[in-house]
Amino acid sequence: MAGDLLGLVLHPTRDVSEVVGIIERWAARHGRTLAVRAEDRHRVPASVRAVPAEELPAHSDALISVGGDGTMLGALRLAVRDPKPVLGVHLGRVGFLIEVEPPDLPRALDRLVEHDFTVESRACLAGDVCGDEVVAFNDVALVRRPGSGFVTATLAVDDQRYGYYRCDALVVSTPTGSTAYSYAAGGPLVSPATQAVVVTPSAPMAGISRSVVLAPDDDVRLELRPDSAPVVVEVDGLVVRDAATQGTVRLRYQPDAGLVVRLDPRRYRERNQLKLSLLDLPLLPDQLRELLPDGLAEHLPRRDLPPPR
Repeated sequence: MAGDLLGLVLHPTRDVSEVVGIIERWAARHGRTLAVRAEDRHRVPASVRAVPAEELPAHSDALISVGGDGTMLGALRLAVRDPKPVLGVHLGRVGFLIEVEPPDLPRALDRLVEHDFTVESRACLAGDVCGDEVVAFNDVALVRRPGSGFVTATLAVDDQRYGYYRCDALVVSTPTGSTAYSYAAGGPLVSPATQAVVVTPSAPMAGISRSVVLAPDDDVRLELRPDSAPVVVEVDGLVVRDAATQGTVRLRYQPDAGLVVRLDPRRYRERNQLKLSLLDLPLLPDQLRELLPDGLAEHLPRRDLPPPR
């Protein structure tokens, strides 16, 4: 890697000290500089440089996300205007985006700076959500507030009206987000290599009741109807509006908006296939471990098993 500065994006609440320590010791041995967002300055050693969050991508040759998929999505959003390779280090539970476990981190960092990796390009959804400019690498969701009725909205594509929804939630996702909220709502799994936008209703009561898969150059518009309940608007799981009663969601697919580091793409795909199959099993983690062949359970990290629902 031509430069020598790596940016750290940390999970907002988890204890990241062990992983940061591994990275800091590696950086000291290899003469590399580390930077972190100014708000995380108190969570890292004094040797790590603090910069304003919006400037971190510009200062960095690559970003290291320490946390779960949410942290990884945050790193991708942070760098959307100046995409940099993002290496994910796993502190979550299931984690569909992240490849590296903490014990494997030193070798992963060696490969990162040696350019011994491939880059997986990720698309995002960009546009206006009820007056807010947003970027989402997973999804934008309109969710009903409990006890307040249903999300009721019309769908238009390239200004042509398709129909309406009456449901508990309405999820617009990228291929990356097809394994998240959209999948839980019954939507299809879409290969990350596919360029598409998926609109999926959760618990539909009337109107369009199945997922709609749209082309990447389609202009997607959802408009809340006057009889809609107040909705919570989520972008990649983060609440941006708590009780919207009117407004329009207008989104466009933006390719090559994020760069994800892949060290072993085949193994990554195999693990994700296993994780998806585990999510559909109606078993608690301890029950599932009892079914694994002898010698396999102890090699499977507990966070790779789905938490109790």
